[in-house]
Amino acid sequence: MKGFQFFSVCLSLFGCTAMFSQQDLSTEVLLKQAPKLSYLDSIKQSFVNYEMSNCIDERWINELTNQDLFDEMYADVTKADMDTKVSFELSSDLLKERLKKLDQKSPFNVVHNQALENVIKSFLKNRPKSFERLMALSEFYFPMFEEHLAKYNLPLEIKYLAIVESALNPHAKSYVGATGLWQFMYATGKQYELEVNSYVDERSDPLKATDAACHYFMNMYKIFGDWDLVLASYNTGPGNVSKAIRRSGGYTNYWNIRPYLHKETQGYLPAFYATMYVYEYHKEHGINPKKAPMAFFETDTVMVKRKLSFDQVSELLDIPVNQIKFLNPIYKVNVIPYSSDKPHFLRLPKDKLATFQSNESKIYAYVDYLEDQKEKPFQKMNTAVASAPSNSNSEYETDYITSKKTKIHKVKRGEALSTVASKNNVSIAEIKKWNKLKSNSINAGQNLKIEYSAKVAVRKPKVNKVEEVVKKDAAEVKTAVASVAKPADTHVAKTNEKVAENNVSTSNAAVVTHTIARGETLDYIANKYKVSTSDLRSWNEINGNDIYAGNKLIVKSDAVVEHVEKAVAETSISDKVATKVAASTVKKSLANKVKEKERLYTVQSGDTLYKIASKIGCTVDNLKKTNNLKGEQIKPGQVLKING
Repeated sequence: MKGFQFFSVCLSLFGCTAMFSQQDLSTEVLLKQAPKLSYLDSIKQSFVNYEMSNCIDERWINELTNQDLFDEMYADVTKADMDTKVSFELSSDLLKERLKKLDQKSPFNVVHNQALENVIKSFLKNRPKSFERLMALSEFYFPMFEEHLAKYNLPLEIKYLAIVESALNPHAKSYVGATGLWQFMYATGKQYELEVNSYVDERSDPLKATDAACHYFMNMYKIFGDWDLVLASYNTGPGNVSKAIRRSGGYTNYWNIRPYLHKETQGYLPAFYATMYVYEYHKEHGINPKKAPMAFFETDTVMVKRKLSFDQVSELLDIPVNQIKFLNPIYKVNVIPYSSDKPHFLRLPKDKLATFQSNESKIYAYVDYLEDQKEKPFQKMNTAVASAPSNSNSEYETDYITSKKTKIHKVKRGEALSTVASKNNVSIAEIKKWNKLKSNSINAGQNLKIEYSAKVAVRKPKVNKVEEVVKKDAAEVKTAVASVAKPADTHVAKTNEKVAENNVSTSNAAVVTHTIARGETLDYIANKYKVSTSDLRSWNEINGNDIYAGNKLIVKSDAVVEHVEKAVAETSISDKVATKVAASTVKKSLANKVKEKERLYTVQSGDTLYKIASKIGCTVDNLKKTNNLKGEQIKPGQVLKING
């Protein structure tokens, strides 16, 4: 029995080894051949995955980064009249009793006065819902704040200061440029070694900014020896606090020097104490905190070894971009830079972090793959079109037309319509229109149609070569006709041979064989012969749009006969039997003699006349004149005529 079990285990291990070998081999092949999505899927299929237990809900992310709480708190501190009485059911005696208890267990001078009572009543009356939301946010941040404050032996009550400063929004930015949870100014941040550059702003990093704030509090306490004055100096600067002390006649209690401080600082400490009171006595006032779905300690960091974008991390780990942005507010342009001089870190929920660490080499292989696909400086354009005959380079040139295409986006868990729109560089309104959505609600697993524009290369005669090309075609027709323009007794037989060789129908419709040149598409060839693309597919048994240079297409068209007749007339060939000859060359429209050909351009979302003029190489005045435009207003979908 044991021998059988051992054999089974060995067989299983062998099977696993074979599976992983095949997997690695398929990954290597996909790296070289497959398009981006296929390679991405192959990478993700080979990931060692973990339970998605800590994925942050979209609504929670929006709440954590909501600006309105910051705006409300900022208005309360800077604009509210704290010396005006507020009508609210809370007796002064009860409030004094509760503030006395807070004072007994706090190193701060928590004493009752009318200004503080007004602020507390204002918060309880006007901001109960805001504090319910703030208490959910504090569940996320307070454990981290307390850990740092305890590390430096600072009062834990200082954690409430971050609510007054930023309403716990790591992206908060005041009108004077103070940034992050602790609202560091640029110069102060630099003083406490918080890096700010084009990619990074460490003032928005919760950990580094909290550590810097702790050092500030320690330094200020060495100067003032009073925690109230330390907090006042955090708002207005130690110099202004010292001035207020001198102007007050030497008093060192905040409440005594308050009239000599800036107006904002006069409301700063009352807002701090009022916040402390509301947090400590929220149950007594019926404030029910919302629940945070995860805490800061349910996340962790990993050092990156390549430059990574948030979009790449989102694609690989199936985590919404706005969640990555929230967890990594330090990065200004949604990119984690890489530098050998200084490490940079990516913060993720712990389950996603485990997936990242277990598949790190595969993730960086995918990043390298994407980097290889980018256009390089001085790189020659390598378009996926057919190869042109070498002898046609002097007569033809490549032009690019815009083609509308559609792709499918499968909604991932946690994605909102705004996220999908951002990922695909389109608007929410466009997605709703393409998918006939009546609201912004979407579900995981739902397929959404996304339309986009793609440039297609087409081959056309050069302007200065048009007449030369037409003459060449005429010469080819002349040669073809001359080969059958023999005495009458052999003439019909020769013509029938030509017809048989080229599969030409004996009906009114002519049949020719068209050799595909580089850059030509089915639409381009159909246009040329005045036939439909579906007919071309039907005649040649083609399912899709793929055609290749050198292959031949059957074309049935009365226009071919018409073209041969006109070309023969131009070359003074009078033999009418030429009208039944199967033309062996591609039809060249006589319109090609016109050196300036009219084109059409469909206005895209975001286009302006200036952008379109720059793109096609003309002036705005020319565009307006050609299209009889009086102003410069255009709208998406509008078709403009373009000369040249």
